[in-house]
Amino acid sequence: MTRPSLFSLTLSLPLLIWQLAFFAVPLLFLIAISFWTVRNFQMMPDLNFGNWERILTRGTFWDAYARTALLATASAVLTSAIAFPAAYAISFKLSERVKQWVIFVLIIPFFTSYLVRIYALQVFLSDGGIINAALGMLGVGPFGMLNTTFGTLVGMVTLCLPLVILLQVFSLNFVNRDFVEAAHNLRCGRLRTVFSVIVPSARVGLVIAALFAFILSFGDFISPLYLGGGNPPTLSILITDITKSGQQWPRAAVVALMMIGTLLTVAFAAITYAYKERGK
Repeated sequence: MTRPSLFSLTLSLPLLIWQLAFFAVPLLFLIAISFWTVRNFQMMPDLNFGNWERILTRGTFWDAYARTALLATASAVLTSAIAFPAAYAISFKLSERVKQWVIFVLIIPFFTSYLVRIYALQVFLSDGGIINAALGMLGVGPFGMLNTTFGTLVGMVTLCLPLVILLQVFSLNFVNRDFVEAAHNLRCGRLRTVFSVIVPSARVGLVIAALFAFILSFGDFISPLYLGGGNPPTLSILITDITKSGQQWPRAAVVALMMIGTLLTVAFAAITYAYKERGK
């Protein structure tokens, strides 16, 4: 086994320092304050397990946890399903010049604030909005889309879709075209080629793209609040509700740590599944 050189270790120091300063240290502080006590609206250093007991024994927390996990899972599945045909067309059907312009267009949504895009979606989804106005011209509706689970999912998919398409495109670009050509020579239909050759070959990128969609949706605060109405709450909204109730930052820290633990578990499971065949 080749031992890392001093030069390579030195180059890795900035990343290590960055991770320690902006992830490890805040995480340790978050763990510490989850055991603190609030007295007279002020946090006091303590070793109090009551915050964990209070949060983990409340049905409100577990309802919000299940709701958040289901929304994030639905968002990841929907976004991946919607993104794949677009990514496939970009990767396999477009010329290199057109592909460059399409990728540039996919990056443009990140130039604007996510909150601004959510405000724009409110105009589309409201009872008197653009979508219901168009449906009214057809003699259909109006349909209540704002302050609903549907509205929340629309916001989450809007948040994740450009990134998921980009990740899928980059993954599909590395698919060996010779395998695709061989499948066609063996008289495989297009659909069978996609699911038997292309998807397995691009599995790592597709799983990681879905993982990013899950992570972004799981921690999303804006869509559940402004498009879903904020009631019943997701975990991100529950954190703000707890902090507003007597400045209970330690209890909010417990919720945040549960979210971090969930995301780390899901990320580890997804990456393990994505690379399980490569380790054999």
